[in-house]
Amino acid sequence: QVQLVESGGGLVQPGDSLRLSCVASEGTLSTYIMAWFRQAAGKEREFVAGITQSVSITTEADSVAGRFTISRVNAENTVNLQMNSLKPEDTAVYFCAAAPGYFAHFFTAVRAHTTFEYWGQGTQVTVSS
Repeated sequence: QVQLVESGGGLVQPGDSLRLSCVASEGTLSTYIMAWFRQAAGKEREFVAGITQSVSITTEADSVAGRFTISRVNAENTVNLQMNSLKPEDTAVYFCAAAPGYFAHFFTAVRAHTTFEYWGQGTQVTVSS
């Protein structure tokens, strides 16, 4: 079992960058598939980016590809989301999620929020001029 804590959100202008971090306050993240999801007001939660355990294969949603990068530092029990060239439509609460085990179809499984057993409390990102 893991307890996830996100940080790094805030209010920025279009074009700015932010780096979100997710730390396990309990447990070890090295054996978990990790992902970031986001939920804008009045909308469903959507996949942003995901990363495998050891070889760190990553995948991102089309809406953020080329702008957002997910990474992990297992020794620090941390997963990060570097967000560049932020747009107003990126405004949302961002959630870190963890799923134990390995998936034969990672690129499909990681995009479904039902795959993930553990969630953080979320951090607000607001992009506005």
